[in-house]
Amino acid sequence: MAVLQGHGLTIRLQVGSDAAPGRLRLLCADPIEPHEVTAPNGTVLEFAPAQSPLLIPPLVEELVVTRAPSSDESFGEGRAGMRYRDLIPSRLGGRFIASHILIDEGGPVNDYVHFHNVRFQMIYCHRGWVRVAYQDQGEPMLMHEGDCFLQPSTIRHRVLDASDRMQVIEIGCPAEHETWGDPGTTLPTGVVARERGFGADGHRFVFHQALTATWAPSRLAGYESRDTGIGAATDGVAGVRVLRPAGMPAAVTLAHNNEFQFHFVLDGAITLACDVGEPVRLREGDSFVIPANVAYTLSEPTADAQLLDVTLPA
Repeated sequence: MAVLQGHGLTIRLQVGSDAAPGRLRLLCADPIEPHEVTAPNGTVLEFAPAQSPLLIPPLVEELVVTRAPSSDESFGEGRAGMRYRDLIPSRLGGRFIASHILIDEGGPVNDYVHFHNVRFQMIYCHRGWVRVAYQDQGEPMLMHEGDCFLQPSTIRHRVLDASDRMQVIEIGCPAEHETWGDPGTTLPTGVVARERGFGADGHRFVFHQALTATWAPSRLAGYESRDTGIGAATDGVAGVRVLRPAGMPAAVTLAHNNEFQFHFVLDGAITLACDVGEPVRLREGDSFVIPANVAYTLSEPTADAQLLDVTLPA
């Protein structure tokens, strides 16, 4: 009798065993033909793709306005001791997910090395700080308030520790996607490959730091923005910016023909008016999604107003 172990698989070989032939499913990085073979003893070997094809559900557009929580009870329990608040309850048909994530008590985070199979995923630090290790990006990185990560598909990462009352905004596509643990990878890897592409699309990792960012005129008249660089790193698939008023801007009315347009009020307050419904005064922690070809107006921002601005495409 012999026992073989490796690559997450254990096989016991025993001469003269009465056990029925089994079935082994092997995950392969590259396609193998035929997909199944049968050994002389009847054991079936199945060769399956290591990553299932990414399925993007059809977009179901709607106007979404989500109010800030009145207490921590609005956050549900999530992975690794984190608490989650859903900012787009309908998920727009399953195409997008936006989460407001809270770690109430700081310290080490009970996380493990893992990765996601996604089209797009970003994390913006709203309050506090969090330290994360990423594959082939050098030493663990400390993300402070205003900083942003682009997590390209399949990049291995692990959340290490966080401050008290740490809050981040996480946005991904599609809403439901595979998350895999990778116990065979230790982070940090000791490699620094800033321009490495990850996943099927070859998107690059981004660590945008607010402290060194520059502001420039934005697409909204009377506002300026700091661009995170995510548009370039995703080859135009997605764009992430922070908007703020430049002085006292007049009301600005606009519409878009994007696949996705999301805003989260980071600081201050602003008024949103749409073709449908009454104008609403939005404050820190509120968020909204505007469907394509719907005219909307932003007005009366406070001097300290800042909006997280996420669009697909960039």
